[in-house]
Amino acid sequence: MSAMHLQARIYVAGHHGMLGSAIVRQLQAQGFANVLVRSRAELDLSQQQAVADFFESQRPEIVFLAAAKVGGILANDQYPADFIRENLEIQTNVIHSAWRFGVKKLVFLGSSCIYPKFAAQPIREDSLLTAPLEPTNEWYAIAKIAGIKTCQAYRRQHGFNAISLMPTNLYGPGDNFDLNNAHVLPALIRKFHEAKLGGLPQVVVWGTGTPRREFLHVDDMADACLFLARNYDAESIINVGCGEDVSIAELAALVRQAVGYEGRVVYDSSKPDGTPRKLLDISRLKALGWQPRIPLAEGIASVYQWYLANIERARLKM
Repeated sequence: MSAMHLQARIYVAGHHGMLGSAIVRQLQAQGFANVLVRSRAELDLSQQQAVADFFESQRPEIVFLAAAKVGGILANDQYPADFIRENLEIQTNVIHSAWRFGVKKLVFLGSSCIYPKFAAQPIREDSLLTAPLEPTNEWYAIAKIAGIKTCQAYRRQHGFNAISLMPTNLYGPGDNFDLNNAHVLPALIRKFHEAKLGGLPQVVVWGTGTPRREFLHVDDMADACLFLARNYDAESIINVGCGEDVSIAELAALVRQAVGYEGRVVYDSSKPDGTPRKLLDISRLKALGWQPRIPLAEGIASVYQWYLANIERARLKM
């Protein structure tokens, strides 16, 4: 635990991503003076030797492994080989070099999609590997499960201090608004905004609107990452969420209100729903003394304002 001091050399892998950038903001806000970051052009984490050279020269003491290839249902379905290969490469290279070059603590960021499609709700950590995965994102999920097991294996064999956090669905500033691979919340923000600008009479939402999802603001997640880096040290994975979920229809209503769109919402049931419900059991996290602070409606409103202010540089590919 003493490794998490204000002068520690802390490497945030994936600092350009939504979560990675939030972790950097949180570290800076809390007064950490030696935060290490590298762009992909500077350090390709899929290249084993480049990663080893970085760790050997920079000698970080703490690592937050937030780098990953991520995307929504469409992207996972279209690029399964990319999702499993790139994520396996990144996490294997970083975890191995972190152990090899004396990192004192590594925080691995997983995903709630590691759990079975029909896991009992709310999902407990011991549900992992008890039943089949959701087919639409199993390639990403299997890569993340491999990352968890890599951390556990290095802890068992080498005594390496790696912990694995399982975030629920995250949203916030810096999210991906590309409709080809965005997650549901940023995709809805963009759809409703463009429908409002274009005066469209309706917005079409994929699926039936009945699946339920839990959403956590990325700034809350970053706060949890630092909290757990200080206060958690065990092989077992730990869930990070808010403990509440909403239906996709309820989510669409919140986004519609935040954007100020007055048209209709139509659901396209020919499109996949994905997992029926995904709510994490966060009792272990709450027992440690942490809980989120940003309500969903407030968070969505703030993200829409960020989107408006950053629309020219946000990831807005068609």
